[in-house]
Amino acid sequence: MTLVDVLLPLPLEGKFTYILPPALAIDVRVGSRVIVPFGAKRQYTAIVTAIKEEDVDDLKKLKEVIAVHPDPAPAVTPDQLTLWTWIADYYLCTEGDVLRAALPAPLLHPALRKRPRSKRKADAQGESTTLPPTLTPAQQQAADALREAWTRRPVALLHGVTSSGKTEIYIHLALDAIAQGRQVLYLVPEIALTTQLSDRLRRVFGERLGVYHSRCTDVQRADIWLRQLSDQPYDIILGVRSSVFLPFQRLGLVIIDEEHENTYKQQDPAPRYHARDVAVVVAHHAHARVLLGTATPSLESYHNALTGKYSLVNLKERWGAVLMPVIEIVDIRDLRRKHRMSGSFSPRLLGALRETLERGEQAILFQNRRGYAPMMECPVCGWVPRCAKCDVSLTYHRRLGQLVCHYCGTAYRLPDACPACGETHLKPLGLGTERIEEELHALLPEARTARLDLDTTQARDAYEHILDDFACHRTDILIGTQMVSKGLDFAHVSVVGIMNADTMLNYPDFRSHERAYQLMAQVAGRCGRRDRQGLVILQTKTADMPVVAHVRHYDYPTFYTEQTDERQLFGYPPFTRLIFIYLRGRDERRLTDASHLFRSRLDTLFNPTRVLGPEAPAVARVSGLSIRKLMLKLEPSYSPSVARSQLRQLLHDLNAEGALSGLTIHFDADPM
Repeated sequence: MTLVDVLLPLPLEGKFTYILPPALAIDVRVGSRVIVPFGAKRQYTAIVTAIKEEDVDDLKKLKEVIAVHPDPAPAVTPDQLTLWTWIADYYLCTEGDVLRAALPAPLLHPALRKRPRSKRKADAQGESTTLPPTLTPAQQQAADALREAWTRRPVALLHGVTSSGKTEIYIHLALDAIAQGRQVLYLVPEIALTTQLSDRLRRVFGERLGVYHSRCTDVQRADIWLRQLSDQPYDIILGVRSSVFLPFQRLGLVIIDEEHENTYKQQDPAPRYHARDVAVVVAHHAHARVLLGTATPSLESYHNALTGKYSLVNLKERWGAVLMPVIEIVDIRDLRRKHRMSGSFSPRLLGALRETLERGEQAILFQNRRGYAPMMECPVCGWVPRCAKCDVSLTYHRRLGQLVCHYCGTAYRLPDACPACGETHLKPLGLGTERIEEELHALLPEARTARLDLDTTQARDAYEHILDDFACHRTDILIGTQMVSKGLDFAHVSVVGIMNADTMLNYPDFRSHERAYQLMAQVAGRCGRRDRQGLVILQTKTADMPVVAHVRHYDYPTFYTEQTDERQLFGYPPFTRLIFIYLRGRDERRLTDASHLFRSRLDTLFNPTRVLGPEAPAVARVSGLSIRKLMLKLEPSYSPSVARSQLRQLLHDLNAEGALSGLTIHFDADPM
């Protein structure tokens, strides 16, 4: 009897076995989509992972495959199934979690129908609208160094200053790979970057370029997936982190731009994978080369380069030999004491913006908080509105006239009076992008402004409209969160204002200074990218912090040395591997007891010196669920596979004992 093992898009461990009727057997291969019953009345599209001939003693224990999707070829390749198994094992989740994240939704629909395919010219595969620009001597030297480095190691880190022309190098190396009959995966951390890059890449690669991200419709994503399985796949895919799941038949090069960005890490739901690290595994299986590019490397990648795991290539010259922007530090603590601030603007920043407008140039203002103010406070008794479901203060959105929780999304009406003392005038505390925009309108009414943050980019084409208006100089000043720091290229930006660096510097996390350095250095690099040196005004109350000096002098090596010395002393990456264990539940007492029991078992398995917690995280309740966190630190000599096996077994044992009843538990390997 023919049986098939299938993978279901459900968070369940293991595969499930079904009888394959003879009438369907001719259409089924490993990777095929089949429709199977599961539970009392549900049907799911599942992926066949194995076909076998076995005798079955009790046929009543097995159900039959209902139907086979009419795909011309299996929807999932063997290499992808291997990758999914690795992801589930490494990131401590189920293969069903990975399947659900990887496959576009239409391909998981149990209805039997073919998905539409994009229409294109018969000769589109060979099209190419211009040739790429000739590389400068510095760029050519870097490209040649990368080609040579790949003869020794498959992964190379390109540490190139902002506006050094890394994208042009990527294009030339992608053309090399395509000329050799190979495919290219070009990863970027944000959808906003695909907006600028797609037009630029399409001028070179024509219809050989596919773009894949979450703003594509489900049908568009399914269409790209199926085309990658066809005999005329895209030669190059530009996409965000989910692109690592696409099928490739002859992958030769993986480019990971802005490799330091934490948005490459999936947070919720599972799988909590890091696209950069998964892409390296994908490339390894395909015998492809990997190029990591950034002006501000992650400490882990730079450590890998210095210790010989990766090759390192430096590009220290900006395109056109333009000097790096001058960074001026403004101590706003002293200015506030002297009452010399105009709202959130120092005299120096306000003057620089006026001069920019007079010259007909543009500016970017960066503040890594959206909304009008991070919190409201009663000036009499100190009462602060908080979310009823989450352990956080509510952010005030003035245009909406609402208080919003940025964790669960619940909106609340702004109270007419303080419920504690009756005071009718609540005071906004802190600085958000909406407040900056309002203040700027009052101070520089002639300036045309726009905001780029999560609030202004909800519509499908909002990114494109905002960036296009700024690129075409229909906007003078762009105000934004970290979205404005991620590799955007604008010709006429001469001034960047970092409104308040302290919210980044004072965050209670061992990566806070690394992220602050990266954000400030990256946003500084958005100005002076063509024919004149730019100016950055960095406003802070902690001007004496070493990281501020490192940003000012673009001194990444010293910054790296200081940070790694500290991390080595306290046992943090890149000198250890971290696994966070999160427990969530509504019953606070049960949660506390379970978290301490989990800790005691971890101590037995791993030694107490490797375990921290349990503790309540910075946000200890989200959507009505209280949270506890444990941290496991593993030195490089401790086998990761053994550790993961021990954690899975521990979770299984505690569930079997009923100790985790009513709670949800998940692991986060290599957390950000």
